[in-house]
Amino acid sequence: MSAEQPLVLLVEDEPAQREVLAYNLEAEGMRVNRADNGEEAMLLVDEDKPDLIVLDWMMPNLSGIEVCRRLKLRSDTREIPIIMLSARSEEVDRVRGLETGADDYVIKPYSVVELMARVRSQLRRSRPTAMGQTLSYEDIELDAETYRVTRAGNALKLGPTEFRLLSTFMEKPGRVWSREQLLDRVWGRDIYVDTRTVDVHIGRLRKALCQFGGDDPLRTVRGAGYSLG
Repeated sequence: MSAEQPLVLLVEDEPAQREVLAYNLEAEGMRVNRADNGEEAMLLVDEDKPDLIVLDWMMPNLSGIEVCRRLKLRSDTREIPIIMLSARSEEVDRVRGLETGADDYVIKPYSVVELMARVRSQLRRSRPTAMGQTLSYEDIELDAETYRVTRAGNALKLGPTEFRLLSTFMEKPGRVWSREQLLDRVWGRDIYVDTRTVDVHIGRLRKALCQFGGDDPLRTVRGAGYSLG
């Protein structure tokens, strides 16, 4: 998965609405995977983990609310933000949607402009670098738009893979990432890379971060992976 383009899974059984939303999401610079039912949505999540899911409540067989419930119960998909779309405008339905784990709830008919604003808002929280934001952690600053990294004011030279690794760590400082999770996030699921490659690039990132001195901010967690801080 590239650090620049967030991936949105759009789950909507109404073809016309699905295409309008997909068009608008792509116009915002996002990649879109489409599903027209809950079963297909679950398969697509496993094939290519999205950064955000836009999920229709009312679908045949496996409903949106059930898809949401299942994904929020799984440790590997729990953190993916879900925006639930529903024609149910009663407060009790809205509460049920949010209690099932939806991060936002949008009532149909909705304004596409407003929905896009909500999509951007959720992505800013889950993948700030994908939205071109500047991140900072202690004396390290990362500018996702200009691809610049500084530490204590010194410009650091990082390769593209090291930059993506650092972006991932800086989006969630303190979180421990396994080698498999880093492979998915930085290299993408479709590319076969040996997990030892992660260790090599972590070594390069450590060297780059400490080229002007300072403590190594990356922590190796035995048997689990790596974290920032």
